[in-house]
This record gives sequence, structure tokens and C-alpha cells, in this order.
Amino acid sequence: MRTVRFLLRKEFRQIFRDRTMLRMLLGVPILQLLVLSSAATFEVREGRVWAVDQDQSPASRGLLTRIQGSGRFAFSGSSMSMDAADRALLERDASVIVRIPTGFGRDLARTGSADMQLVFDAEDGAQAGILQSYLGRIIQRYAAEVSGSIGVRGASGAALPAGFVDVRPRGWYNPELSYYDYMVPGILVVLVTIIAMSITSMNIVREKEIGTLEQLNVTPVTRSQFIASKLLPFWVIALFDLAVGLVVARWVFDIPIEGSLFVVAVSAFAYLFVALGIGLWISTVVDTQQQAMFIAFSVNMVYLLMSGLFTPFTSMPDWAQLIGQLSPVKHFIEIMRAVLVRGAGFEAVMTPLLVLTVYGLVVFGLSIRQFSKVTD
Repeated sequence: MRTVRFLLRKEFRQIFRDRTMLRMLLGVPILQLLVLSSAATFEVREGRVWAVDQDQSPASRGLLTRIQGSGRFAFSGSSMSMDAADRALLERDASVIVRIPTGFGRDLARTGSADMQLVFDAEDGAQAGILQSYLGRIIQRYAAEVSGSIGVRGASGAALPAGFVDVRPRGWYNPELSYYDYMVPGILVVLVTIIAMSITSMNIVREKEIGTLEQLNVTPVTRSQFIASKLLPFWVIALFDLAVGLVVARWVFDIPIEGSLFVVAVSAFAYLFVALGIGLWISTVVDTQQQAMFIAFSVNMVYLLMSGLFTPFTSMPDWAQLIGQLSPVKHFIEIMRAVLVRGAGFEAVMTPLLVLTVYGLVVFGLSIRQFSKVTD
């Protein structure tokens, strides 16, 4: 431990003496958070619907058939109670709940007015707004076709035009449909990824360029001590930047922090195993910092584009979703959004957290083994 302590002191001094490196570690990630959080979204191809048909009438079944036949929605399940639907929404099995109460068809036939409820997963406000627009048009057209003389009363009691149903949408987790609430947690993941993966790979390969790696191999310093001294500083700095990013997200963008920061910290520890392991692996296959920068950029680009950061993951083709499951960035983004916006705990994020843990152990172990072979 005494050797590692001296090596860590040397690494931190070297980092803080390099002003360019210091700006990259502290300034660039915050700039990304401020600028990239406003990235544009894209069209939602398909929404997952959970049907709660409590009416079981021809009118309600016809409406659900019309929604499914629109090509914009796919039914992920159905139930008679809202409890099962709420669980589906929390576990991401559905993006919208269509609840048709008892008496829907009877009210349409007798009075020409009817109520129903749409409950959206508004974690992604842009997606929820688009789905609301799609469903609203489908329902209105269906009502007009069923009865051209339907006169429905709105929430204020005033009569609405014929052919309309009083739809009262409700967005959960993100009631204001704020795109920042959806985007900023993902940018925070980018912040941690760049530091942990890119800077780590370039820092280790720098020892190769200046020739000190071979000199260290003939000293009493073991490889484990050397790797620990190289990776731990960036582990600490990445966690520090994540904490600063959370403060900026809260005070600048008013991002909710509904869940436990302890869950975020544990997940970040697991994710950094993966990111640091990949950075270590990159350092074993290159000889210069320029090569390390190019490979790290290429890996990061694939991970980010396949992670669902800028576009809904479920809107990707099936083959792209399969490849995207291999991206650790995707799993950490899922955890960050679930904890910060939904208020999810360990139970709700256990699956992606276990994936990151296993991923980290495998990648980190293989990277250390490869590093040992290269430096023999």
C-alpha cells in the first residue's frame, strides 16, 4: 500500500500540472452537459400499449383493434386492473396505458359521450408527446366513424364537437414532458465514459511513448500496483465529475432526483469497472496516444449511438437492439434515467446493474491479462 500511495501521489501531481489535461477532465464534460442536453429527438416508430379494458364491449374492443391496426402501436399486454398496468409501466414493458372504464360503450350508445384515460410513461417527454398525438388522432377518428352525431362533454362541461371522445392524458415521472429530464442523465453517462475510457487509455500508453513502461517493469513495482496507480486517479476524478454534473443538472436544468444517490454511486462504481477495463484494453493494442485516441473515439461512438442516448432504444431495428445490448453505456443510461426520473431502487435496476457487474469483471480481467502479456 505504501508503494501505491507514492505512485498515486505522483499521478495526481502529474495530472494537476498538465493544464490541458485538467481542462479536459473538468471543463469538457461540463460543457458537454450544458450543450448536448438540448440534442434533438426523432420520430417514435412504435409505442408499446398496455390495455385495461374494463368495459369489454364491442365499442371498447373496436377501439383497441383500431389502435393496434394503426401500425404505430404494439400491445405488450392487458389486464382488468390498473395495478398490473402500473407495474408494466414501471418495468418498461409498456410506454402507455389505455384504460377504458366500465360503461364506455353504453355511454356512447345512450348519450353520445364517453370518458377514457391514457397514462403515459413521460420519462421521455418528447416520446410521450408524440404518442399522445398519435393516440388522440386515432381515438377521434374512431369516435367519428362510430357515430357522427356524438356530442361529448369536456372536463369543463362544455360540449365538444361531434365525433370526439373526452380523452384525459396523464404523464407519469415527467408530467411536464421535459426533454431535459430525459436527456441530461444520459449526458452524465457520457461525461463519465470519456474520462474513464478515453483519458485512461491515453495515460497508460503515454508510458510506452516516453519509455518509462519498460523501466517500471524492472523495478520492484508490481503490475497490479502500476495498474492501480494509473486507474484509481481517473476513477476518483470520474466520480467527482459525476457529482458536479448532478449538481449542475439539478440547479441549471432543474432535473429531478427522485431516487437514491446511493444507487447512482453503486451503479457508477460498477460501470467504471467496465469503462476502465476497456481503456486498459485499448492501451495494450496501441503504441501511441494518437492511436489510443482514435480507437477510444471509435469505440465511444459505437457505444453512444447504440445506447439509446439520442433516440429511443425500442425504435431501433431488432438487429440494432441486439447489438445495443452489448453497450455498457446503454445499461448505465437506463439506470441513471430510472433512478433520477422514476425514483427506482435497487430492485427495479437490478438487471442492468448485474449486467454491468458481470461485464466489468470479464472486461477488466481480460484487459489485465492482455496487459500482462504485452508488457512481459
